[in-house]
Amino acid sequence: MIMSSPPLSPLSPLSPTLGNIPIKWRQMSETGTGAFRNRIPTQLRRALPLYAVVAVLLFLMLNAHVVTLPPSTSSILNGHQQQHPADHGFPKKIWQSWKVDPYNMATRDLNTAKTWTTKNPGYRYEVLTDNNDMVYVEEQYGPHGINRPDIIDFYRAVNISIIKADLLRYLIMYAEGGVYADIDVEALRPIKRFVPERYWDSLSEIDMVVGIEIDQPEFRDHPILGSKCMSFCQWTFMCKPRLPVMLNLVENIMTWLNSLAAQQQVHLSELHLDFDEVISGTGPSAFTIALLKEMNRISHSQKEITWDNFHAMDESKVVSRVLVLDVEAFAAGQGHSDSGNHNARGALVKHHYHASNWPSKHPRYAHPVYGEVERCNWDLACVQKWDRDVEAYKSLSIEEQNKLKEERRMELEKLREQQLKEQEQAIRLEQFGEAVRKAEEEQRRREELEREMKERMRVEDQALKPLHPEQAGAEEKKEGEELIMFGGRPVPGQRQDMGANGEGEQQSVFGQPAAENDKPFVGL
Repeated sequence: MIMSSPPLSPLSPLSPTLGNIPIKWRQMSETGTGAFRNRIPTQLRRALPLYAVVAVLLFLMLNAHVVTLPPSTSSILNGHQQQHPADHGFPKKIWQSWKVDPYNMATRDLNTAKTWTTKNPGYRYEVLTDNNDMVYVEEQYGPHGINRPDIIDFYRAVNISIIKADLLRYLIMYAEGGVYADIDVEALRPIKRFVPERYWDSLSEIDMVVGIEIDQPEFRDHPILGSKCMSFCQWTFMCKPRLPVMLNLVENIMTWLNSLAAQQQVHLSELHLDFDEVISGTGPSAFTIALLKEMNRISHSQKEITWDNFHAMDESKVVSRVLVLDVEAFAAGQGHSDSGNHNARGALVKHHYHASNWPSKHPRYAHPVYGEVERCNWDLACVQKWDRDVEAYKSLSIEEQNKLKEERRMELEKLREQQLKEQEQAIRLEQFGEAVRKAEEEQRRREELEREMKERMRVEDQALKPLHPEQAGAEEKKEGEELIMFGGRPVPGQRQDMGANGEGEQQSVFGQPAAENDKPFVGL
């Protein structure tokens, strides 16, 4: 016996399909779905689809952060094929810090700073100075901001310029994000070039953009160079606000300096640091260690992220939400780490180093005869020779060591004399350039005044210029007067005035008799 499958419930009890439905299924429908439908008012049933649409729309609005359009569709709706980086959480702000504000900067510093606003006209630009940095920290980290009074007290207590400069950039970037650049860093390309186009559709998955500064891992075991031979660049970087790595970096610096002050048994304001302590404590090395730690914290990989992930990079890569650019991007022209040159298409900034005089207050280790190993600029042969010379020096007698020291002293005196001459010459050139600039500006002002005076004299002469008889007649011509062309010359015609009866009456013009209505005009 073959039984047909039960039909679907009809949309209405009056549906014509009911005639073909067995009585058994019809009764089930009437006692089940049909009975349920009969208990719902007709108007409410008609409104149910509208209620469903409203419910779906509310769901989509409340979950917009989860339900998003594909990048390509979103781009079409916004009128772009590709989104600008700032549209994905990177604030359009440029930050710099310096001793003085732009109104009082030296010409060299001001010209370098202007490159950022010139190439990024849509960005907000701000410089924090020695006079307003404390106000900024108190505002951002006070009770109405992040509420970290310990950070405010610590920043106020620190009295070392380079430490405060490093701290300030991390505090700014945690509080507000954007782009930070040292005052002696020139923008070669717009900020939108910081992110290669292939990442523009996935910028929501990138929180930070950094570049390689030093990539010389072969020196990792060197007693002096080892701690700074692998580092990210922190004279220019970009990030979104409130990244944990920035706050962790600040807290690490606080812990380190407090412990160092306890070791030296001095207050924070009286600390003394050498070059390597600054680099490893707050500078590029500290920045790199904090970044690598954060990358491993949020990584889903079982393999540890180390500098090997970034050594000899051919192109940029994203690791744990950090976009790492190759060394050419932010650190071109260094002469090491295969950094290329500033003329390359991939070079985004140029570091001039004219504001990097802090090592004079925090000197590097310098051998009494062979000087600083950093002068080798990461050249392997030079470093190896320095190491051999230093080792051989230890085996010399006191007399031989003193002889080498004297020779070294004479060399340094000559070098200092040469440097002093070059510095004096640079000052004279700068003064001469300033004098030339002022003279050119004065000449431009004189030329502008002369142009204004000539224009004013021209206007005055035009106003005082005597009028010809024809011009005088034209000036005195009243409303309603007509000019009649006669023999190629405009001749005053007749003006009609309304008489008492409303008819026009001809009046004489310029003492000429009024012409008869039935006589043609025969001239003057």
